[in-house]
Amino acid sequence: MQKLAVRWKHLGIRVGLVPTMGCLHAGHLSLVQCARQAVGKSGQVVVSIYVNPTQFGPAEDFSRYPRNLKRDVELCRAAGVDVVFAPGDKEMYAAGSSRRSDRKVRRAGSTHFSTYVVEGKLAQSMEGAARPTHFRGVTTVVAKLFNIVSPDVAVFGQKDFQQAAIIRRMVADLNFPLKLIIAPTLREPDGLAMSSRNHYLTGDLRRQATVLWRAIQTAQAAVKDHTSVPAAKLKAKLKKLIATEPGARLDYVEFFEPDTLTPIAQVTRGAQMALAVFIGKTRLIDNAPL
Repeated sequence: MQKLAVRWKHLGIRVGLVPTMGCLHAGHLSLVQCARQAVGKSGQVVVSIYVNPTQFGPAEDFSRYPRNLKRDVELCRAAGVDVVFAPGDKEMYAAGSSRRSDRKVRRAGSTHFSTYVVEGKLAQSMEGAARPTHFRGVTTVVAKLFNIVSPDVAVFGQKDFQQAAIIRRMVADLNFPLKLIIAPTLREPDGLAMSSRNHYLTGDLRRQATVLWRAIQTAQAAVKDHTSVPAAKLKAKLKKLIATEPGARLDYVEFFEPDTLTPIAQVTRGAQMALAVFIGKTRLIDNAPL
């Protein structure tokens, strides 16, 4: 992949990268369309498919995460993707590395992967607080993908709002020579944000999952006709709403400044919200501007 990227650079061919963990859906394919528009017909669009072990915690769903590489490649081909880059763990990390890589590095010494990219400010709250090692794994693997593919443009989805903000900061702080495009969230007709983890939802849990979108709509309505609403009061209201679904459990809901991710005490129009909710055993995230 690196040799191919060097060849493209030598020929002056623009490259667009869409990093994914596979199990592709229409949301991913909309990112492919953005990449194609950015690099043009003469450019090369690369979709990476890699379930990155270092962004999963020990008790999370790494082993269960949905994988269907054959279907993903077919979807990419139909969408006009030029290259699917689907490496394995031995290619992306030193032999023996895993989601318990820190412990293995300490045991095995310098022959194992031991270098990480860490963003120290934006990654402290929300997903960073709920999943302490998650963003370290994300920034590390994204930095590696940038170095391997050498894209002129990289496209990410807005559904992972905090992730997009952290990658934007990493690109600026570490001087990666590329343009980031953050594409809008695609939703199902009932409002549920498209996600590979939606495959976990069976039976009535799929209906219950729409409570995330209903919570967003409730928050948007709360600030529509008011100058401001106390964040604590609005959080309590949304917690009650989510609790009306028997299979739903709120992990967090936050209101913050969209540029800095700084929490706000008074919610007004223009603020950003994000929430994480367990639907049965499946943890879903969503966000929206207010």
